[in-house]
Amino acid sequence: MSLRPTRRQVMATAIVAGTLPVLPRPAAAEDPDMGKAAAFSFDQVRQMARDLAKKPYAAPEVPDAALLETIDYDLHNKITYRPDRTLWGDVPGAAKVRFFHPGRYFKEPVAIYAVADGKAREIEFSLDLFDMPADHPARQLKHAGFAGFRVMDPDQQNDWLAILGASYFRTSGYSGQFGLSARGLAIDSGGPGPEEFPRFTKFWLEQAPDGGIVITALLEGPRVTGAYRLDTRHQPGKGVFQTIDADIFLRGDIDRLGIAPLTSMFWYGKNNRFVGPDWRPEIHDSDGLEMWLASGERIWRPLNNPPRVMANAFGAASVKGFGLGQRERSFEQYQDDGVFYEKRASAWIQPKGDWGPGSVMLIELPTNDEIHDNIVAFWNPGDPATAGKEFNLSYTLDWVNDSPPQAVARFIATRVGAGGVPGQVRPPNTVKYVLDLDGKGLEGLDRSSGVTAVVEASRGTLGLVFAFPIATTDRWRVTFDLDFGDEPGDEPIDLRLFLSHEGQAMSETWIYQAFPSQFRALLAEHA
Repeated sequence: MSLRPTRRQVMATAIVAGTLPVLPRPAAAEDPDMGKAAAFSFDQVRQMARDLAKKPYAAPEVPDAALLETIDYDLHNKITYRPDRTLWGDVPGAAKVRFFHPGRYFKEPVAIYAVADGKAREIEFSLDLFDMPADHPARQLKHAGFAGFRVMDPDQQNDWLAILGASYFRTSGYSGQFGLSARGLAIDSGGPGPEEFPRFTKFWLEQAPDGGIVITALLEGPRVTGAYRLDTRHQPGKGVFQTIDADIFLRGDIDRLGIAPLTSMFWYGKNNRFVGPDWRPEIHDSDGLEMWLASGERIWRPLNNPPRVMANAFGAASVKGFGLGQRERSFEQYQDDGVFYEKRASAWIQPKGDWGPGSVMLIELPTNDEIHDNIVAFWNPGDPATAGKEFNLSYTLDWVNDSPPQAVARFIATRVGAGGVPGQVRPPNTVKYVLDLDGKGLEGLDRSSGVTAVVEASRGTLGLVFAFPIATTDRWRVTFDLDFGDEPGDEPIDLRLFLSHEGQAMSETWIYQAFPSQFRALLAEHA
């Protein structure tokens, strides 16, 4: 099972586009050739998706599929879009759009249209739009189409948004550094059967104020169709902000429908440093799942690299927001001056309107390298996803430094090590958790103020529970021991903790899933 067709080989070619050679731009730019104009509206795309859902699915034809198979990652990187054919390249204040050539990892063509004044014109694919070596196999293509597109920074040296492969899209966030990705829909992700990857097959692009872009997309798959509208704005230094309207039509029954899915990578961090053989202290695009429930409770779930595929559902009557966050922002904790994990954006999703009951789902896959996406999070509606059903949803998706602020303390680090007391014989089968919080809302309180840690475990024995301010800082710390026992097996242990003062919650809720096998390996290594 895979959460994504590939990670670095599929999307890195597209999205780490700042690494692609960019040719000097001439004084004047010329839009690519376009077809005849036809009336266009989002309602038309919605009706198109509704009508397609009533018909059997037809897999896309792939012209020159055998030849495209030869265009691997390295060969694809040798193909560059001509800067002088950038769409809207000479329109002041407009988004600057360039297109991706197909290759081994994205053979299926997509149709792309430019929209202006309520009219759409198809952008015509041509090899003349691309530069490549004289002996490149792509020059032999007879029939092909675009694989996707990207939107460039105003200086056109790098991109800030790219859409390529299935229904995936990524942005450079607040920092100009690509990291996690989003997609239109997830189907049966993390389930017992194969995951299905519906595709955006058609795009309509329209200029928006201040260099923004409105993207309308048609989604197609064996069991689903959809009409999407992504109103996307880029504010350098602040982030990328999207308002997404999605009308989803089911062709067939779906066991696990994933709304507003996010996909990321977590190899190891402070909480599981012992599973990573690399020299760098931490390696991850995101380090936690954050949820804001309709009840007002804020939850932080540090990500994990489990010994097997894990699917967790966090049920809620409704949800105010959720996302995958990167809370560790210090370069010193990563030591990677090539990919700058500390600059990876957090992605925060906030429903418009009440999505009703359902669950935020977190899928975690084991990984032994940073090249694999192994994390996905999405909203799974409580209503059954059966054939003939429609889902009409709207939400915002912000690619920012952090999620909206909260009034209580946040957990900023989770560490684990051998349990017990230094200088004394360490108890067997026991680990110590050390959790740091930013201290918000705890100002003026100290060890004598009666702040307590309320901690629960699904099994095992808890001990040595303490909560206290960290000297010389404004942060707080919670420590506790977990005796996980010596029973065989590796069923996870669910942990839950928050800070309390005079009956009031003073922190978000920290939840975690721990695996005895990883603890045994940790303790054996340091025995």
